[in-house]
Amino acid sequence: MSEQGAEQTMTTIAILGTGNVARALAGKLHDSGNEVIVGSRAPQRTATDWTGYGVRVTDLPDAAGSAELVINATPGHASVEVLTGLAAELTGKVLVDIANATASESDGFASALLYPGSSLAEEIQRALPLVHVVKSLNTMHESVMADPAKLAVPPSAFLSGNNAGAKKTVGGLLAELGWSPAWITDLGGVETARGPEAFILMVGGLVRALGPVPFGMAIAR
Repeated sequence: MSEQGAEQTMTTIAILGTGNVARALAGKLHDSGNEVIVGSRAPQRTATDWTGYGVRVTDLPDAAGSAELVINATPGHASVEVLTGLAAELTGKVLVDIANATASESDGFASALLYPGSSLAEEIQRALPLVHVVKSLNTMHESVMADPAKLAVPPSAFLSGNNAGAKKTVGGLLAELGWSPAWITDLGGVETARGPEAFILMVGGLVRALGPVPFGMAIAR
């Protein structure tokens, strides 16, 4: 991942998961000059859905093992189990965790956190001590992740992780997605992911109040 303002160098990025979040990120990262690999549990079935994105679709182990940087876009309730199964492929790498682990109401909105007193990012880091976990991009609609300037008010992105170098790498990733440094806040260690992860509990109420419009958390100062 090149630093902002430096000459662009290609990075191989794996996105684990094939849902809306993966789609929102893949195109922008590919257009920024990166090789993007999408990891799927059923690559032969899902590959045709990714025609035109300029990405390679493969299975989860191949995607994680082939990449320099890995993004966790798997369903949060299954992330720890899925990622633990990829421990060998992920060792020594930066893992950007953008998932939220929740129990859901009948309408699909989050009703409770699956890891009260902890966070998904902490549980992943505990399960994978040789992986550099950084929590980010989980406090906004997926369309905002790769186009933060679309909102009338600049949104905030947060970084939570134990490794300073890994957070610098993720900061470079965010820059390629259109995030200004002024919109990014380093909260500290991975335990600080608890705050941003709790934001998901507000989403149902906000959608009911505002309608199904893209939004994200923003810190006024």
